[in-house]
Amino acid sequence: MKVLAAAAVAAALAATGVKVTLTGSGHTPRINKHWPYVVRATVDGHPASARLTAQIVDPLGNAHAVQFGATTKRVVNWPFKGVFRDYLVWPSSSRGIPLTFRVTVRVGRARHVLTYRVTPR
Repeated sequence: MKVLAAAAVAAALAATGVKVTLTGSGHTPRINKHWPYVVRATVDGHPASARLTAQIVDPLGNAHAVQFGATTKRVVNWPFKGVFRDYLVWPSSSRGIPLTFRVTVRVGRARHVLTYRVTPR
């Protein structure tokens, strides 16, 4: 039992050094233009191996998977180390609608959910 308790404490301490950030290029993205975003994950200041899921949450609370760049691949459980860069293209049907860009990042056992509110124009 002592070994399990020590492992749980070590995992909790390791999770405290995890830092995840989401940076977007403004809260009023332009319709049909590239809107870049960056997700960074570090552990004690060093790049961390992580997995990312990116979604758009509409005003009704429904989550929609985000596609990677100009591909049809969805950013779901996407592996990266340290920095993930991509862009979204907001369709004209989203004009004036308040949306939430949500990313879920897993670093080891730590899970971080970050949100970024946008209203495309």
